[in-house]
Amino acid sequence: MSDLLKLIGYPVSFILIGYGAMTILGGHITPGGGFQGGSIMASGAILCVISYGLKDNPFNLSHERMSVIESLGALSYVFLGLCGLLLGGSFLYNSGTDLYGLLPSGISTLFNYPDALHAGIIPYLNIVVGLKVFIGLTTIVILFYSVTKLRDDYIDDEEID
Repeated sequence: MSDLLKLIGYPVSFILIGYGAMTILGGHITPGGGFQGGSIMASGAILCVISYGLKDNPFNLSHERMSVIESLGALSYVFLGLCGLLLGGSFLYNSGTDLYGLLPSGISTLFNYPDALHAGIIPYLNIVVGLKVFIGLTTIVILFYSVTKLRDDYIDDEEID
């Protein structure tokens, strides 16, 4: 790509990733949350993939790193759900707020997000969903990008008789 796109794409990608993180962290009190913030963050990473390509990308988007982050997001979501199941009786029970008084106060304090609105585990769920969506969408675009690059390498423009 052009040098101008590389010059502008890198700082804009950081702005997009920061805005996506802000959307995720404020998702329990504003419109937005994990999916929307993860999509915004993925657009920042995708901008760098399109601008720099896969080899010269300033972000280290290796398969191992992306696999670890996506697995961490999925396992954390399941962990939060199982904590609600074991402690509150239903999957994804909001252990931080404990609306029905089922939990001891120590457990409720452990999962409570430090916010004036007492969102409980909802911000944590937004963070894990945001990680999962961020890496998932970025992986899909990297796959499409690499497949089209491989396809261009192997297509022969001559007619076959």
